[in-house]
Amino acid sequence: MARRPLPRILSSGSASITRSREFARTAADSATDVLHPLIMITRGLRLLAGAGRQKWAATPKDRRGPTLFLVAACVLVVALVPYGSVMALVTVMSAAAWKGRQRTPVRTGPDEAETGRLQSLYEALVPYFSTAEDPSPLFAHGGDWDQVFSDYAFDADGRISRLRVAYPAYFTDSEAASRARIEQLLHAKSGRGREYRFSWDEEGNRLVMSVLDALPTSITAQRFVIAPGETVLGFTDEDAVRRTVPVSDGEETRDAPGVVWRTGARTTEPHLLAVGQPGSGTTTLMRSIALQALQQGDILIIEGSGIGEYACFNGREGVLAVECGAAGALATLEWAAQETERRLFEANRARQSGDAVPEDTRRLLWILLDRPSVLGHLAAAGGGPDPQELLQVPLRHGRAANVTVVMAEQFDSLDGLSDTVRNHTRARVVLGHCSPAQIESVLGIEPHTTPTPDVPPGRGYARLGTGPVLRIQVPATPDPHDDATGEAQRQTVLDLLPERRTAIEATAPDPEPARTTAVPDPEPAQTTAVPDPEPAQTTAVPVAMESVAISD
Repeated sequence: MARRPLPRILSSGSASITRSREFARTAADSATDVLHPLIMITRGLRLLAGAGRQKWAATPKDRRGPTLFLVAACVLVVALVPYGSVMALVTVMSAAAWKGRQRTPVRTGPDEAETGRLQSLYEALVPYFSTAEDPSPLFAHGGDWDQVFSDYAFDADGRISRLRVAYPAYFTDSEAASRARIEQLLHAKSGRGREYRFSWDEEGNRLVMSVLDALPTSITAQRFVIAPGETVLGFTDEDAVRRTVPVSDGEETRDAPGVVWRTGARTTEPHLLAVGQPGSGTTTLMRSIALQALQQGDILIIEGSGIGEYACFNGREGVLAVECGAAGALATLEWAAQETERRLFEANRARQSGDAVPEDTRRLLWILLDRPSVLGHLAAAGGGPDPQELLQVPLRHGRAANVTVVMAEQFDSLDGLSDTVRNHTRARVVLGHCSPAQIESVLGIEPHTTPTPDVPPGRGYARLGTGPVLRIQVPATPDPHDDATGEAQRQTVLDLLPERRTAIEATAPDPEPARTTAVPDPEPAQTTAVPDPEPAQTTAVPVAMESVAISD
């Protein structure tokens, strides 16, 4: 049986309906474009009228009469002024057009990709924040994340940059292991390679996770505006400390939050220990402290590695000695112990007699010791005492004698530090990429952030005594004699160094007579013009110490 064709009106009806819809949509768009100014002005007049009603409702009743009188007077003045009505109409229309303009719509929620990320994070937290005995759990498979996630934000890549989590009250948030599991999960699900900070509110059962911006590395060594007895170790987050330090950052000057370490007789953390991996920036921190210490007192520098990282300080005003060998280091530390005892004796005698403490005992003395484990190994090989034994007097009585000890060591030699050093160096700094367990072994507690795998030199954590753990970035203080140092940074460090000490130049042999006597006989000239480097180094240190002892 052949099929009968459909009527023409039914076969062509869908096409005509589609053409009618397209024509109506085009007409509506054209009308909207033509009437857009009128629509905008109408919307603006409606908004202005609503604002006027709100203003009138907020006006007290005793002030409504004077307000009406003032408005009527203004209307009368505008009406009497030539072309006043036209100007008033144009002003109102302009205000309405500006008020009724289209604005960029504000996002009120996450998009589809962000919603999926929040839902997957919610599902991942279900095994940790739920139990089978809970009749109405906050976290359940297939549940709604809106009930527990709030104050969320995303970065340009669509990763979570801030999140507030509400967890059940029975979660063991007082246990470090439980908190560590949640932090590790959030860190892995939110994206690695960034530094996160976790703030636990045990009372309100809330956890706030936020991504921290990287600390700036552009601040270099300079003369910081600080009080006497204070040292800037580095710079941290703005909300971590309440004090800022004016710094020169490139071509601009700004206030940066600084980690300020106080030394002297009234401090509770008189000595400092810096620990890090090779290339982490501990030597940079020591040079930065040395440059600041020279503005307040005298320093002794003992370098255990023997590389010559502190050669730029040799012979400068205020630098009593720069030692690299084991014998010179032991002699220097022995003198430092005797100087500490002498200061204690002089201060005690002055207080008993009712006199003021002598000026030489009030001048700060800094002992900077880099890599003491290497010196201990060399001293043990030579049959000498451990340098750390000679540090017992400065460490125990340094605060009363205005003697400050700063030590730098690496993690692989941290076990070689004595108990005296560990007990008296309560100001701690950890630099470089370290695990949370390594940071806890030095600072006493774990950091409140997640360490990143790649960090620049001088980046780490600091803790002064029993205070909080702070992120820190040490000011760039490179070795000016290093070929890899830029010219600008080299000149900056050289400008901060004091002048050469004239006492050493006076004790050194005169080069001009050596040249005149070396002309007739070349052999004696070599013996007199090229002195033995070992005696030159050993004689320079005692001269400096003897001059200090005489002045004392």
